[in-house]
Parts: sequence; C-alpha cells; structure tokens
Amino acid sequence: MADTIFAVSSGQPPAAIAVIRVSGPGAFATVERMAGRLPAPRRAGLRTLRDAGEATLDSALVLCFPGPATATGEDLVELHCHGGRAVVAAVEAALATHPGVRRAEPGEFTRRALTHGRIDLAEAEGLADLLEAQTERQRRAAIGAVEGRVSQALRGWMDRTATLSAAIEAMLDFAEEDDVPLDPAAVARIRNEMDALGRTMLEAVDRPPVDRLHDGIRVVLAGPPNSGKSTLLNLLTERDAAIVSPIAGTTRDRIEATVLRGGIAYVLTDTAGLAEDTDDVIEAIGVTRAQEAMAQADILLWLADTPPPREDALWLHSRADLPGRGALPDGRALAVRRDDSGSIAALWDALAARAAALLPREDALGFKRHQQDQCRKAALALLNAPRSDALLMAEELRLARQVLAALLGVSATETMLDALFGRFCLGK
Repeated sequence: MADTIFAVSSGQPPAAIAVIRVSGPGAFATVERMAGRLPAPRRAGLRTLRDAGEATLDSALVLCFPGPATATGEDLVELHCHGGRAVVAAVEAALATHPGVRRAEPGEFTRRALTHGRIDLAEAEGLADLLEAQTERQRRAAIGAVEGRVSQALRGWMDRTATLSAAIEAMLDFAEEDDVPLDPAAVARIRNEMDALGRTMLEAVDRPPVDRLHDGIRVVLAGPPNSGKSTLLNLLTERDAAIVSPIAGTTRDRIEATVLRGGIAYVLTDTAGLAEDTDDVIEAIGVTRAQEAMAQADILLWLADTPPPREDALWLHSRADLPGRGALPDGRALAVRRDDSGSIAALWDALAARAAALLPREDALGFKRHQQDQCRKAALALLNAPRSDALLMAEELRLARQVLAALLGVSATETMLDALFGRFCLGK
C-alpha cells in the first residue's frame, strides 16, 4: 500500500465547494509541491494551488492530518477548492502527475482505514449501509453499526471465547506435561460457560436481520381478474402505477412500485388475475408469475371473494364502493373503497402492523443476515461440543473464535473485501 491516493469526497461537481482528499505516505510532500508551505496540523490555511509548470489552479483551504490519528490511519490532506468541474479536474490532473500518486478506487479510503485498524469490518459494513440508506430506519440502523454497537457485541463474544479457549488449552497442556488427569469439575464449568455464551449469541441473532430494512417489505396484491388489484395499487401508491380498465385481464404481468411510508420501504406488486382456465399463452405466463409472487410475498393482500390460499393473508373486501358490496362479509379483514381515503389509511395501518413483526426492533442490535448466519455457526460450535472431551471442546472454541474474528475483519479474505468496498463511491 505504498501509493498515495486522491479523490473528491464531497460529491461530484459542480458545487460551491469540492473537498479533495489525499492519503498516503506522499500526501504531505505532494501537496507541499503544489501549495508551498503547509499549515500546522489540523489548522486550515489558504493556499494557491499550482501545477508543475507553476500555473495557478485555484485558491483553496488546505488542512493536514498526520497519521495514524486520521480517517485512513495515514497522512491525509484535504483540499477545499471551488467546486466547478474545470477546477476539480485541473487539481486532480495536477495531483496525478506526481510519482506514486493515483486516483483512488471505490472504497479505498475506507479500506485503508480497516487495514490500519481505524475501523473494523462490521463498522465498514455499517458505513456502506449508511451511504445507501434511503429511509430513516435504515439510517438509524446503519449509524448503530458505524458507532460500533455490532462490533462491541462481536468483540465481547470473541473475547469470552478466547478466555475459555485459553483456560481449556492450559488445562490440556498442564495435564500433558505433568501427566495429571484433568479436573472434571473445571472442565464442566468451562462447558457450562460455553453453553451460556452459545445461548446468548443465538438469542441476540434470533430476530429479523437489518437487511430487511433495505430489501423492503414485499406486498403482493392477488386475486381473480377484475377484482380491483390495479385500482388498489394506484390508491396505495397515490399515482397511476397500473392501467385500470373494466376489461378483465388488463394486467398481464407483475407490476412493481416502491413506496416509502413511516420510515419503511414497501415493494408493492400487482399481479395478473388468477384465471382458472385459459387458452391464452401470455395470460397463462402471467398467472404463473402471479403464483410465484404470492409464494415470495411477505404480506399477501387477497382480493377475491373466496378464501385466501395462505392463512397469513390479509383478506380484503375490495371494490366496496360498488352497488351491493357495501357490507363487510364475514372473514374479511378490511373493506377498501376508492372514494374513501380512510379505508386506504386503515389498510396502511394494517400493513405497518404486519411489517413491524418482519423488521428488526429499533432498539435491537442491527446484525446483517450473513453476520447472523456466522454467529449461529459459532454458537452451535459452542453448544454442540462434547461435554466431557476437553480436546474437542478446545477445537470447537477455536472454530467459534475464528468465525467471530472473520466478522470483525481479523481474517477476512480479499474476495470478500473486494465485494464490500466495491459498493463505496470513489471518495470513501
């Protein structure tokens, strides 16, 4: 990691101000050649930036941050330039002319922070989620990870596992060297602590993953042709997302619309009418796709007059504004009318109540799905270790410790890191 890297970290121009970050062993020397004497560390100084031919590029504020107490763990300089495209392009072109200085790859600043121990892998994943957050709940969950709540839990479990591992291995070494039998009571105490730790970990991850906040709640509208699905989709989205007509079979394929409501992302899917028999090949394909969507739905809104195919479906009395359909039949959860906004608000309330059970609690640790899977793997290693075989207990403790270490980036693979940091923009 000998290269010095640079990138705009304030968003792409044009803008009032553009912040260009330069990080690496040559950061100070490079900027000094362009700006002259550098200001004192962490003090802003106004400098004229010049290229190799001494042509003026811009007047900019320069801030220097000596490593390792920086965002990347390296020497880092910020150039606060005017944010015009031409200015930024000229400054970047001048930086690139210096030996060993190049444009940063996506996520490279954050990756260097991980490499130099400024953050761990769980915090880096939280930062990636924060950059992609579109709702308030996504933002709050990501902030929790960035601030280290997930890391603290993982590190605490790893430390407890390491302590138990050291204890059992010391007992094994002592018994081997001095030919002394293991103390059954001491082995039992360690085994009981392994059980307690394993149960604690399983309890912590036995809840919806934070990924659900980004996936969105999949709400599928289904029923026979001309049952009001497309009309209801438009009412829920408050726009003409689907074509509505009195002709049965107007919707031939799935139509998706994303709605952000109450800090929750919903993916609403209108489906083709579930015709029992059809000679229309296109309609048959639509019915098949509708059935697939129903199977994948988090919440199924059933708009037929016959009972729904899933016990957990929300059975609606649709088109309640039409003559003869005003009364709510038995078994229906709600009646919806296009002339009554209150009925749509009631439906949204019902959807929010269902969604609450599918999303992580706001006060809970925001584990991602893959983190939950790995924590379960570590917990099961602790719980499934033989009760009286100290050697196998030590092996299961070692496995659990390695799994938790990987989640913190202690033994992360390059392939996994490439996939993670590829999600970042150039300035991060």
